[in-house]
Amino acid sequence: MAERTLAGKRVVVVGASAGIGRAFAVRAGKEGASLVTAARRADRLAEVVAEAGCGTSVAADARSVEDCARIADAARERLGVIDLLFVSIGYAPLRMFADTSPDEWFDVLQTNVVAVHRAIKACLPVLAPAALVATMTSETVGQPRVALGAYSSSKAALAESMNAWRTEHPGFRFCNVTVGGTVPTEFTAAFDADLLGVAVQQWIARGLLQQTMMTPDDVADVLAGMFASVLDFPGVGPENLVLRPASPLVTPRECV
Repeated sequence: MAERTLAGKRVVVVGASAGIGRAFAVRAGKEGASLVTAARRADRLAEVVAEAGCGTSVAADARSVEDCARIADAARERLGVIDLLFVSIGYAPLRMFADTSPDEWFDVLQTNVVAVHRAIKACLPVLAPAALVATMTSETVGQPRVALGAYSSSKAALAESMNAWRTEHPGFRFCNVTVGGTVPTEFTAAFDADLLGVAVQQWIARGLLQQTMMTPDDVADVLAGMFASVLDFPGVGPENLVLRPASPLVTPRECV
């Protein structure tokens, strides 16, 4: 059986400046994909392109309609069409649910749901037949965690929005990638340390935390192999992929 890679595939990664998005963009470039990367931080994107050894970078905020149009224009100009659109963006306020402010609700929904919708909508005319569109959801959907209520709600909305895309555009394939604990990323960068300590104890007490975490590089490598296989079989539509750490749960006794 031939090795399946992203070589020769036309790939756009939105949210390529950090975390899993960055690791995936680097992996795709090193495998020989034709690559367009997009994120807000131009300096980070330049580093990604340099490490990947190829690619075009677009400094863009997916929350902006105009910036999403620029991503699509760059894809059309550089790639012609898109085989794989991977949107790896997200924002999580760490806040008790009753304390979540209207502004925090707006920010989390704008980033995790509306911005993803805008990126997909802008790129829709550039997608190749049977193109794969993949977004990042979270294991917190259906496994609620203290102080992440707004985040998990937004990711549930994102997953349902992918059902809507799939229903209305059956010529393309839309996939939710559910990812468990992964470090290091910037996910917790703005978290309040004291509240995080309280929340983690609650997560452990509810059996929601593994002893070891995955790394962005490991997750990206697994996704690259999966996506490469899917792109080679246009008749197969992966709707949901779940990646979690393969390790035992942390018990309250272990944290004493």
